[in-house]
Amino acid sequence: MQVTMPTGAETKTSVRTEPLFRDLERRNVLYIAVQFTDLFGMSKQLLVHRNEWETLLAGRIMIDGSSIDGFANVHESDLMLQPDMDTLHIQNWRPEEASGPIAALYCDVVTMDGASAAGCTRSMLKRMLSEAAGRGFRLQVGLEGEFFLFPTDGAGHPCLSERDDGSYCDVFPLDQGERTRLEIVSALHEQGYALEAAHHEVAPGQHEINFRFGDALAIADHWQKFKQIVKFTAARNGMFASFLPKPFAGQNGNAMHCNLSLQNAEGDNVFSDSRSSTGLSDVASAYIGGLLKHADGMAAIANPTVNSYKRLIRGYEAPTHISWSRSNRTAMIRVPGARGRQTRIELRTPDPTANPYLLFAVMLKAGLDGIDAKLAPGEEAFGNLYDMPLEKRSNRRHYPRDLLSALERMQDSSIVREVMGEQAFDQYIAVKTSEAERFAAEVHPWEIDSYLGKY
Repeated sequence: MQVTMPTGAETKTSVRTEPLFRDLERRNVLYIAVQFTDLFGMSKQLLVHRNEWETLLAGRIMIDGSSIDGFANVHESDLMLQPDMDTLHIQNWRPEEASGPIAALYCDVVTMDGASAAGCTRSMLKRMLSEAAGRGFRLQVGLEGEFFLFPTDGAGHPCLSERDDGSYCDVFPLDQGERTRLEIVSALHEQGYALEAAHHEVAPGQHEINFRFGDALAIADHWQKFKQIVKFTAARNGMFASFLPKPFAGQNGNAMHCNLSLQNAEGDNVFSDSRSSTGLSDVASAYIGGLLKHADGMAAIANPTVNSYKRLIRGYEAPTHISWSRSNRTAMIRVPGARGRQTRIELRTPDPTANPYLLFAVMLKAGLDGIDAKLAPGEEAFGNLYDMPLEKRSNRRHYPRDLLSALERMQDSSIVREVMGEQAFDQYIAVKTSEAERFAAEVHPWEIDSYLGKY
């Protein structure tokens, strides 16, 4: 990717930025890691030296958008990075480099005339948050981050067969990743994260760290940094961290459960209503209705890889049908028991390969559509949907079974198209369809083991 500094950029420190520069210089910071996210959720960054900070702050650092999936065509590839100074932080989870500590911040990607770039999902989320604010709502999100830790060989490659023997909430020695997880949690707290809990998860080698709820944009930024901290800390401890949804057959997979609520301008939780029999407001019920209505169309955003759908099968606390419940972990949407300010809904389909900005944007659009249309969520799901007779499950829509099916349903989703815009929508469909078709063309060991000797 070619990076260009426009000519004529000022290098003299402005009065407006002097306090910022003084603080960074006092900390001996020479570089800022300027970070942004591509259409498919991958973090990107470039390092900007102290001499070019004024250029950065003026939004005049240019990148070649055609070299990044989903941003621009080769004939209109010049894009610029617009920094969000509220996100500036020191990466104190890294060992100090020879050049001193490194600062970092997040950027929106814009065109040369200042408009949002087609593939900038952070801008997509900001537009949706602005739309919600116009109706008096602020989206609050709390995430549950799941990942696997593997020991590594001499070359740093993960040893997938050598996991620990831990299960849900186990401790050392069954939990061999306890020390690494504690280092991760400590680094997160030092970065200002509000966390609820951290523990070993159900599968061997699997871990979970839960975020306390916060404003959606900040949580999306935090998620991107969280993945970097997890991977970096694991590597420093001779381990390999993976957020792959389903690394192993016969074991639970990695989810990114999203706990959602709306606040009004006064900070009150508008999902709560102590007068209703469920403790849920009409707004909350309609929001659930919107998520259920648009679940098919959002599936390729919430679960964007071929591997994602290996997790969404019966028997592993992952949803398979489009349904809701107040306590049922086999339902797509669960309403946890806490009420009042803690009232929330938990969307259980997303996994960690999702782009958080894009995911939050389409979830919010779906929920707002439910509120506008006053959609009822329908009958609550009772009992284990996995064990329910087929005839009783048949009146509930099955969640897409594979990526290609999800993409076909996304094609018909007007809300996803509206959130993304035509260019990004078409690019996403094209890239992910190619990915699904490449997988479909492969012959897998299971097929050989099951069929070769039989036919």
